[in-house]
Amino acid sequence: MKHYLLLYIWLIAAATSAYAQKAVPDSSRQRLADKVWLRHIIFEGNKKTKKGVLLREMSIGENDSLQKQDLETLIDINKKRLLNLTLFSEVIFLTQVVNDSTIDWVIKVREQWFIIPEFTLKLADRNFNVWWNEQNRDIRRANLGVMLKHRNFRGNMEQLSATVQVGYTQKFGLEYFKPYIDKNQQHGLGASFFFAQNEETFYTTDSNKLRFVKKPGKYIIRQFEAAALYVLRPAYANKHTVEFRYRDFKVEDTIIQLNRDYYKDGSRSLQLMELTYRYDLNRVDNWNYPMTGWKVVGYAGARIGIKGIGFQSYAMGEVGYFKKLGRTKFYFAEVLRGRLGVPKDPPYAFRYAMGSNSEYVRGYEYYVIDGTHYGVLRTNLKYELINKTIRLPFRYLSVIPFRIYPKVFADVGYVHNSIPGNSFLNNRPLYSGGFGLDFVSTYEFKFRLEYTWNHLGQKGLYLHINSE
Repeated sequence: MKHYLLLYIWLIAAATSAYAQKAVPDSSRQRLADKVWLRHIIFEGNKKTKKGVLLREMSIGENDSLQKQDLETLIDINKKRLLNLTLFSEVIFLTQVVNDSTIDWVIKVREQWFIIPEFTLKLADRNFNVWWNEQNRDIRRANLGVMLKHRNFRGNMEQLSATVQVGYTQKFGLEYFKPYIDKNQQHGLGASFFFAQNEETFYTTDSNKLRFVKKPGKYIIRQFEAAALYVLRPAYANKHTVEFRYRDFKVEDTIIQLNRDYYKDGSRSLQLMELTYRYDLNRVDNWNYPMTGWKVVGYAGARIGIKGIGFQSYAMGEVGYFKKLGRTKFYFAEVLRGRLGVPKDPPYAFRYAMGSNSEYVRGYEYYVIDGTHYGVLRTNLKYELINKTIRLPFRYLSVIPFRIYPKVFADVGYVHNSIPGNSFLNNRPLYSGGFGLDFVSTYEFKFRLEYTWNHLGQKGLYLHINSE
């Protein structure tokens, strides 16, 4: 009986073992067939840029195990990440099969110019239309400058630049930023300073228009700023920035006689320290001109006056959503931006809201709308009409992307101002709509041509050399 029992146990064990040997390898082979091992990532063409900097931007690394079905998507994601560095005009992925379960990636890149002497002719006015129509195309209101900038100093994405500008605004500045100071490539440091002076400047806002004063042969306003910043980038799409800035401004009596509130209480000078914190969560496909994805930007700051100003604080935010509509060439985009500030009666020099830089409701480019709080919502529907690549026989300009997007758009905005005045656009809804064309090319070049109507019944054609 004992022998039969032992034989029975042995037969069960043998059968179980045979089943396991039959079943498990089949499943294991299936899993192995679905995955590949990325043995090496090899870069070619990066004569200056170091490999470690490029690997830091990628979502996967050497010796990672990848699903075969995800390879095409991973290649597309990492190609966009490398192009977002704005160091390359072209990025090509090649997959080399070592065996059934092992691959290598060969990534061929074309480096752009890193040392770019930028000779600029910039208008001192807020936009081209203001200069052309309201300032009578006065060439004296232009700035001629040269900026020598190295965008990839020592191959580590360090940025070093010097700026000299003459014309309407005399300006000199130096900037340096090192994105990674640690082995894990998460911490960065930077510093900058600049000095500027003008013979002419605006001193107040009258009926939503800037009023200017000038003293020929004498500088009427001088500005000096020095800053240090710290950056923490724990992940590809997340970045924290802390900046400490010292600012020193001086104006002539002429400005104070016209506006005693320029720096508050008739002061001719202003000195302050400013501490700011910024958080970026950027999950768009292209940082230069996003078409899909979303982003969130939060910004908070405080100014502590040393002379001529009290305590001020403000908070700003931006949310952007970008989406391709199905399998069409249509793209939808919506961007919401806004600011809150205290106190409600800051000096005139810090009362700006809409009307400068990228803060405006389209169709109101001729107006300045001051205030402590504001918000603007921009909606766009675009169509990809042209997406071409022009090849040239030049080493650093071998590829020029060229894209054109016809679009329709609508904006709404609001500016709150607690200080009474003769403004007719503050404390009321602003809205506009129109159509236009966006031109996008290499070296972050963007050009917008827009025809817009606003709520005042005004319409016009506007030019902008930036994105929205």
